[in-house]
Amino acid sequence: MAPIDESITLKRKQVIASALVKHLSLDPGTSLGVSGKDDIMSLYTKILKSSGKPFLQKENEEVMKWIEFAESFPVDCQACLDALTGFNQDLAQKSILLGNGTTPSEADVIVFSVIHSSVIGLSHLEREKLTHVMRWMDYIQGTKGMAKVEVDSNAKKTLESTKNTEKSEADKSTKKNVAGKKVTENKEAVPEKKKPSEKERAEKDKELSVSLLNIQVGLIRKASKHPSADSLLVEEIDVGDAKLRQVVSGLAKYCSPDELTNRRVVLITNVKPGKLRDVMSEGLVLCASNEDHSVVEPLLPPEGAKIGERVSFSGIDGKPEDVLNPKKKQLEKITLNLFTDDKGVATFKGIPFMTSGGPCTSSIPKASIK
Repeated sequence: MAPIDESITLKRKQVIASALVKHLSLDPGTSLGVSGKDDIMSLYTKILKSSGKPFLQKENEEVMKWIEFAESFPVDCQACLDALTGFNQDLAQKSILLGNGTTPSEADVIVFSVIHSSVIGLSHLEREKLTHVMRWMDYIQGTKGMAKVEVDSNAKKTLESTKNTEKSEADKSTKKNVAGKKVTENKEAVPEKKKPSEKERAEKDKELSVSLLNIQVGLIRKASKHPSADSLLVEEIDVGDAKLRQVVSGLAKYCSPDELTNRRVVLITNVKPGKLRDVMSEGLVLCASNEDHSVVEPLLPPEGAKIGERVSFSGIDGKPEDVLNPKKKQLEKITLNLFTDDKGVATFKGIPFMTSGGPCTSSIPKASIK
């Protein structure tokens, strides 16, 4: 087994070197002379030096942690899955491995290069359990400047085996269908349901994308009771515009005006303005709620988030609608996929609500968000 392990380790280092060269915009022909004796740290240091990028002590201490993870990442399938499960938990509150931004670092490139072939070899069911890993990999893979990472031979065999199994099952299914047709050939044919085209599916996904919502970080400057509705509060919210935005929320049962004043919130600012009990409302404060709605609280952006900045979702781009169309029920459809995870991080389909200061959160885990 040792020669196989050494071969895979060498291949990993070659893939890392190639990916880092592209990530740091070095000449693809740069000779690095990768050998089995090189560890990932010395390889990283050598490439960083060639790029002329300054060596920042604090940043490289963080990179070192992930290099240790990459260096110790196992080859054995079950051990790989265990390591990926732990990595999945680490990614629950991250878009990228270092910092709170959205630009991948060398640490992302190194870890991606090491685990990619192992993830490719997983079954569909195993991948479904690694929500955050798959979301992160999809984002890194699609980031400009990232190299396509080659799959090692063991992973290819696993993948081919999976494909062959699926093909065999498909052949069996086809034979059953043919037999069934012979039995029912005298019966009236049922018209086959037309499958939606790629374009139609893309349009449908677009209609349900969170990118349609203009979700911003706000600061409640003033909160007061609604003049004619005991269940409502009126908030004056700063979203970085010249004028404060007035929003009416059904929070009177859960929060007092004093508790909301000077509190950071997350709100949708492109809902159609309308009056709630004769008071104009120009937004929707997003709140987390437990299952029986006995506990409700506004989502909380981190302290480092800038007032007025738009919340982003890793791997999801798109321009928000100027004003959401109530007739299309876009908001109702999208909010079905908003929830907090088991750590209280606000997500859309498992993808964190991210700001320049980090993810938006709630003290209520596994909550619905509306």
